[in-house]
Amino acid sequence: MKVVFDTNILIAAFLTDGLCSKLLLRAKRGEFKLYLCPFILREFQEKLRNKFKATPQEIHEAVSLVIEAAHIKEPSKSDAVERNLSNDPDDDEVIACAVAAGADYLVTGDLALREVREYRAVKFISPRSLEILFEG
Repeated sequence: MKVVFDTNILIAAFLTDGLCSKLLLRAKRGEFKLYLCPFILREFQEKLRNKFKATPQEIHEAVSLVIEAAHIKEPSKSDAVERNLSNDPDDDEVIACAVAAGADYLVTGDLALREVREYRAVKFISPRSLEILFEG
């Protein structure tokens, strides 16, 4: 199974000891293939620095841990998302990453993005829905 985590899932994985951190551990153990793109990693760093005031050392450690668990995939122009698929151009970058990776699922906490439901065979689901896939 191939999965892309939206930036908000990565943030949650590091700020709380909950479901998102457990899902990141599952990825690190190889229970599924986690894919990220440079855009998601940059956004992750920016949010840690600007919104959560993480130190450079904390950011470096967080990114290093994520990279250990993930495969990095750079989207190409053919992976670009149709205009106006989402209300946020940043979401389109995340969707393009999922398309480039051939992901089965894009896991996100963004309700507006999950309302899109699916794009080019990539299903948009919540962290809880991903966890349910492992339980079932």
